[in-house]
Amino acid sequence: MTISEPSVVELLEARLSDRIPELLGDVRDTLAEGWPDYAEFLATDIEDVQAGAGLFVHRLLLLATRAPGTPARLLGEPGLQPLFEQIGRQQWQTGHDLTRLLTAYQLGARVAWRHVSDTAAELNVSREVLGALAEAVFDFVSYLSQSSAHGYVSAQREDSRERDRHRQELAALLVSERSSMPAIQAEARLARWPLPSTAAIVLLSEEDGDLRRLLSQLDSYALPIRHDDLVGAILPDPSDARRDSLTQSLAGLGAVVGIGAPVEWLPRTVEVARIARDLRARGVLADDPVFVTDHLDTVVVHRDDRLLSFLQLQFLAPLDGLSPGARSRLTETLRSWLLHQGDRTAVAADLKVHPQTVSYRVNRLRELFEDRLDSPRERLRLLLAVGWSRPN
Repeated sequence: MTISEPSVVELLEARLSDRIPELLGDVRDTLAEGWPDYAEFLATDIEDVQAGAGLFVHRLLLLATRAPGTPARLLGEPGLQPLFEQIGRQQWQTGHDLTRLLTAYQLGARVAWRHVSDTAAELNVSREVLGALAEAVFDFVSYLSQSSAHGYVSAQREDSRERDRHRQELAALLVSERSSMPAIQAEARLARWPLPSTAAIVLLSEEDGDLRRLLSQLDSYALPIRHDDLVGAILPDPSDARRDSLTQSLAGLGAVVGIGAPVEWLPRTVEVARIARDLRARGVLADDPVFVTDHLDTVVVHRDDRLLSFLQLQFLAPLDGLSPGARSRLTETLRSWLLHQGDRTAVAADLKVHPQTVSYRVNRLRELFEDRLDSPRERLRLLLAVGWSRPN
């Protein structure tokens, strides 16, 4: 439906323009209780608001007289869409919900329609004209709402990208030994990430680590990290109290939970976590997830596998002349005997063999190693050589 009578259009615009101060006052009163900041804007920026209201009246009548099927956006005032997009952006930037703004638009539209319909009634306009005006009011508000929603979502998307960029940079700083605390603190503010007193790095396998799934299992304060060969997250304020929940959350991810440390010490823990990750990949560590604090001895021994190999070559040399089967059995027995401090009953239970078999094997070991088995220092070296020769 459209308004076709030029005289009606002119009268409506004149009458509605006269009612603008009253209309704005009613809108302001309606918003005062639930939307006081919007009401204050209407009261303090009165000249701009009245100019905008005059534009609203003019555009309203353009919409009401448009050809059937013409979209409201085609009749928008140049600059009107950017203006309301900016309002949407400001809504996001001030931390307000979009629904709050759109609800205010709807309330304002109801007040405006009451004034429009009252004015139309005073002029005894036809039902066709009244219907066209009603459609125009709500089409216009829908157009403004869409513009503001577009601005809100655009600002949200841009802000999210900017925050993610700063979080990536912050994660890189936190694991770098060359960064300073002032630089970390400045980047944390830009990333809007509350800097914790302590943190731990959680690493995934380089090859098949599912970072998205990991982050879904951690709380929203976990900081994603994908830097060099590190894939995982930085976990704020780890504690023993969180261990059970972390165990459940990280099960099946192949994760390694590093040592909790003050933030400024975090880079020192990265290499330890990296070694533990590699040991897990090789099957030396089999926990799921691996908590590095449970395996610091293994990490120390395997920090340089070449040294461990040399240690084994040197201290297990007496076994070199044996067949592979005999060597394996005696190595297993030596390991258990050292761990159980010579308790043959405990060794028999550990190896699931008869105690006499243990006695035979220990006697054979004494023949091969001679008095070295009686030296505390030599026993310690032998334990290093055989204690990590298979997964714990």
